[in-house]
Amino acid sequence: MDVGVLGTGHYLPTNVLTNKDMESIVDTTDEWIKSRTGIEERRIATDDIDSSDMAFVAAQGALEEAEVKASDIDLILVATVTPDTPFPSVACIIQDKLGATNAAAMDISAACSGFMYGMVTAKQFVETGAYKHILVVGVEKLSKVTDWTDRNTCVLLGDGAGAAVIGEVSPGKGILSFELGANGGGGDHLYQNENDHLVMNGREVYKFAVKQMPESSVNVIEETGYSKEDVDYLIPHQANIRIMEAARKRLGISEDKMATTIKKYGNNSSASIPMALSEAAKSGKIKDNDLIVLVGFGGGLTWGAIALKWGR
Repeated sequence: MDVGVLGTGHYLPTNVLTNKDMESIVDTTDEWIKSRTGIEERRIATDDIDSSDMAFVAAQGALEEAEVKASDIDLILVATVTPDTPFPSVACIIQDKLGATNAAAMDISAACSGFMYGMVTAKQFVETGAYKHILVVGVEKLSKVTDWTDRNTCVLLGDGAGAAVIGEVSPGKGILSFELGANGGGGDHLYQNENDHLVMNGREVYKFAVKQMPESSVNVIEETGYSKEDVDYLIPHQANIRIMEAARKRLGISEDKMATTIKKYGNNSSASIPMALSEAAKSGKIKDNDLIVLVGFGGGLTWGAIALKWGR
């Protein structure tokens, strides 16, 4: 059975925090942020909006596009490191809001790689015939774990959600290959401290990412039997434009074939890839039968990549 994406959706808070705004919060400049990260602005959720609220809207959009009823969803997987509360899970909260009464539900914690882990998990359930339709959501309210006095991290982060309905697709389409990995020994490079703030060793994370993202991208392409020249679109985790460029150059694809939502949304952790995927699909940047590479890395340390033939 071939398993792929039946529909996507995403949500972004309306509140925009620009680099100029950041200058009044912390010792930084618009030029410094842009030159080192590629970020110009990010979206920040208000206090009355939590991860489940954003996930719910993104999920609704994905269900509508997939033409799948909430009651036909068999499993909900939510990738997040910023749940509303430790429990109940965000997946259970949106199961109730959606009315997906027949669905099992759980959260996945793999930081920025979470959506990759969710998609691959969903693929297994559908392939075996255990489930028919699975909703996978990546959502983060990173603003609530941001240390707004740390200029090295607070300029990077934003809030948002993206979702996809996973199910059986036409022969030859869907998820062609994948790679998941972890290095728990690098966990102290990116973690949440006792004050609930995100802490990052930027130098070490950068060294890890510029090696792992391009390597994983090439690995999943080679596994499919296609070549790098066959890649139509690259959707990397939107962490840092320099890291993203390393992956793009390794694949040898042009700038217009890489999603770059980081400029306007910043780093949204597990939400960045599904948000970029949903935007690309809705804007026509990816088309039926396009070969797409999704690749991300995150705290854990974790990483994941998927080669995907687009279409139903």
